[in-house]
Amino acid sequence: MSQTADIPHGLPMERDAGPFDPPREITRLRETRPVSPLIFPDGHEGWLVTGYDEVRQLMADTRFSSRQDLGVVHVPYETPGMPVATEPSPTMPGVFIAMDPPDHTRLRRKLTGAFTVRRMKQLEEQIVDIAEQQLDHVASLTPPIDLVKEFALPVPSLVICELLGVPYADRETFQANSAQFLVKDQTLEEKMTALVALNTYLAELVTSKRADPVDDILSDLARDEDLSVEELVGMAFLLLLAGHETTANMLALGTFALLEHPEQQAELRADPELMPNAVEELLRYLSIGDIFYRYATEDIELGGETIPAGSTVVVSLLAANRDPRRFDNPDTLDLHRKARGHLSFGHGVHQCLGQQLARIEMRAGFDGLLRRFPALKLAIPAGEVKLKTDMNIYGVHALPVTW
Repeated sequence: MSQTADIPHGLPMERDAGPFDPPREITRLRETRPVSPLIFPDGHEGWLVTGYDEVRQLMADTRFSSRQDLGVVHVPYETPGMPVATEPSPTMPGVFIAMDPPDHTRLRRKLTGAFTVRRMKQLEEQIVDIAEQQLDHVASLTPPIDLVKEFALPVPSLVICELLGVPYADRETFQANSAQFLVKDQTLEEKMTALVALNTYLAELVTSKRADPVDDILSDLARDEDLSVEELVGMAFLLLLAGHETTANMLALGTFALLEHPEQQAELRADPELMPNAVEELLRYLSIGDIFYRYATEDIELGGETIPAGSTVVVSLLAANRDPRRFDNPDTLDLHRKARGHLSFGHGVHQCLGQQLARIEMRAGFDGLLRRFPALKLAIPAGEVKLKTDMNIYGVHALPVTW
């Protein structure tokens, strides 16, 4: 058993091993104690899980609850301007990722038909067209440009707006509010302002779709009389936020990783058939949706440790996806690797509903970018790229490139 001195105080956040690697302290903990106690800034004695097998086991065990209204939400890092929580957070109606079965099951089931592999395959040509049209726009610009602003963010935003039936003209409003909501050190007032603005906008949108439905996912949901307007708003909020922020960060950070690994990039250019493999490996290697939380509803044995009931448990998917017990040479980007089984889309009942959509967007985005811009390179030194260590979804704030 490790001594108290080895127990981390607060979640290590600094990317001190490089822009693509877990913080060194996280890696050390995975090697020495993959289920480790963690002292939170508010004094709560919680846990940090970093090993692949342990993370997979935890995410499949519904005794580790996703609800935030069972106990006080303990945050594992300092949040200037945010008051320390003293009571549970209420669950937003419709936001089923913060629910357990059967509530989670009821709401998620409403969407399974919209995100089947078959339906996503039917959309693939449309998604490729969206990516190519955005690349036409990029080609019309004079470099250097910010790839996030001109390509990585617009493509998934266009796709999710098309699918949900959200007017793309409104994108700047929802992108600004969703970004503000996701910044870790925003004050509670700033976060609530962004949340209220998003919810007000979405309430008007779903109400109009309930009155006059058309052919899109939000209209399909609005036709369901079993769903309240509040639940519709929550589901729309979740889909809109998850549907553009995650893929946008993968496209930008994935391009950064390929530019920093020219030999892997050259192999991918030479063999486009490698793209599906490459997408899985980039998902594993980058794990942009890294940190998740669970609440132990009873005493639970995990990885040789007993996690007491009432503990907040922090999960690092990036650390798990870099576990040498599961992947050989895990810190190496290897586009030939069979990376299936990675945990970047989660595991268990909360596994990402839109994962097939994300895969198609990434294949279309990376393929078009590499094919049409063979001389693409960073316009600034790699060390000057501003990383999203301040955000709940990892990535880059901007990626200046030239060609």
